[in-house]
Amino acid sequence: MICKFTEVLNDLIDYFILGDILLLESWKQSNHLSDNLAMEFTTNESGDHAVLDGIVLPMAGIENYPYTIIFNLSGDTPELLRSDSHLQFRRGGYSLKVENNILMLFTWRILEQFTNERVNALLNHYRQYKKPMIEIENGWYSIEVLGGETLQDSYYEPTFEFVLQKTERKGTAEIDINLDFKIESTTY
Repeated sequence: MICKFTEVLNDLIDYFILGDILLLESWKQSNHLSDNLAMEFTTNESGDHAVLDGIVLPMAGIENYPYTIIFNLSGDTPELLRSDSHLQFRRGGYSLKVENNILMLFTWRILEQFTNERVNALLNHYRQYKKPMIEIENGWYSIEVLGGETLQDSYYEPTFEFVLQKTERKGTAEIDINLDFKIESTTY
């Protein structure tokens, strides 16, 4: 399965977050965190714990471009490794847990008022407007993140490709949570 989303924006904050947003909501409640997860994540170690627990994958350095987002569960060659693409980085070793049959790429802004009502409204918005969210089987996934540019309608668009593989358990790789995911665009 390969799912592609185009014209994905960062809401003017240089951050994307990948994860099961409903799992993040239950994780917030079980850790007794406030509804302002943005503040929690920037003033204490809760954000680090969310990453290490496989709840979210934070992606900093996201320039204000429209992006193509690809979720690749096919086992086939990633689009960013094809000859007409421009690969800029390839990073593996990430693990994420899915408990609600969804994986989505969302922006930092939802963390500022992370309530059940806002999360459900965001999920409805994603479904209605076909935003970067896929339905997948629950469990652990190893994730490789590829970044670069892919040819979209005769021009190169900044692209993130998430190569997902279901695993039996969480990976043990060391993760640099401060890593920059910046893509240099030749189009914008």
